[in-house]
Amino acid sequence: MLPLRLCLRREPAVDGSGALVTLRIPSDVECIEGAVDLVTRHCFAGHSTSPHTRFRLQVVLSEALANAIVRGNREDDAKWVHLRAELQDDVIRVYVTDEGPGFDPHAVPEPIRPERVDGPGGRGLFLIHQLVDAVHFNDQGNCICMTLRRP
Repeated sequence: MLPLRLCLRREPAVDGSGALVTLRIPSDVECIEGAVDLVTRHCFAGHSTSPHTRFRLQVVLSEALANAIVRGNREDDAKWVHLRAELQDDVIRVYVTDEGPGFDPHAVPEPIRPERVDGPGGRGLFLIHQLVDAVHFNDQGNCICMTLRRP
């Protein structure tokens, strides 16, 4: 049996208009699946949702966490990934922050260009942009904010 490595916290939003879910994740790719499952369950608790919306959230969470762990924190076990999900009736807003130096998201070329199809990098960000309603990064480039409207 694996030791407990994920500890999720759920509380009412400060303004009372939803809930706030926070999770600190070790920089270990083996924690991604468990974190995605745990956060997804909390994001949809008490809400009916389509399998399509659930799938979209699971994919973007997986991609953002993998990028944060592998590219941001370089799988350094001394670093953590911090996830914050703001849950409202009409929208889910998820922030994934790593402890790495950050990057310029505008400098990542689209992986669908013919000359980039076989190249490394960019696919996860491309998927995220396709599956959520809005994507924003902080100035440092170590925090992604993904917004997904509830149907």
